Amino acid sequence: MKKTILIFDDDVNILELCSIILTECGYHVETSETSHDIIEKVTAVRPDAILMDNWIPEIGGIEATKLLKRNPEFKNIPVIYFSANNDIQMLAKEAGADAHIAKPFDLEELENLMKSYVG
Repeated sequence: MKKTILIFDDDVNILELCSIILTECGYHVETSETSHDIIEKVTAVRPDAILMDNWIPEIGGIEATKLLKRNPEFKNIPVIYFSANNDIQMLAKEAGADAHIAKPFDLEELENLMKSYVG
């Protein structure tokens, strides 16, 4: 059974690029351009890991990640925060993310990060 990655990003090009890369790595990929309905999306998709952009419309990556991590059913899903912000490490920590990766990211780095969290 393929592992599922759910990507939250408002940049369609990033969603497409990440989807291609992760699909080629053998993952099933679902995407979302907004984060306000994160609990509903995670309930529907049941991902093994989440890639979360910081600047996603509606409530933003920090609040979306906090909502997820406060939910007893979903708090153990690894959230990898990704952003072009210089302070990505601080933002990821504030959000309660499990890891972070800076944009633009190295494709191999993304692949290795996903492998370390979902196999």
